[in-house]
Amino acid sequence: MKATSFLSFWVSVLLLPSCGHSLPELPGFDATAWRRDPYACNNQRAKQLPVLQQHKELLYGTRADDIDALFGRPDEEELSEQTEKLYFYYLEPGTQCEPSHQRSTANKLVLRFGPLGTVTEVLYERPLPQEAPAG
Repeated sequence: MKATSFLSFWVSVLLLPSCGHSLPELPGFDATAWRRDPYACNNQRAKQLPVLQQHKELLYGTRADDIDALFGRPDEEELSEQTEKLYFYYLEPGTQCEPSHQRSTANKLVLRFGPLGTVTEVLYERPLPQEAPAG
């Protein structure tokens, strides 16, 4: 019995790190401000979008637990076929700010997790507006 527990421990130690990476710091991203604005009802998340967009490639391959630690629990979550799941984080106020927290058409950050529980896609419900080039 002890040998089985010992073996299970080492298998966990060796295999789990290969299933994703821990989230590196996103320079300039204020995670505390993001987490304090559930459903984006205080319109504070929108201020974080330029930094998030600049560093979104760092999110790929990140485990769900690390995403939870950075962004907080998602405003909405969906399970899809083939053991994938989606996290939704609102980016602007909308009907989700009403007491019933109804699903809204407000823009959302969408994180898709693959079967290994790591981020495979970083999307926006509606594309972000592109800034006009200076000149």
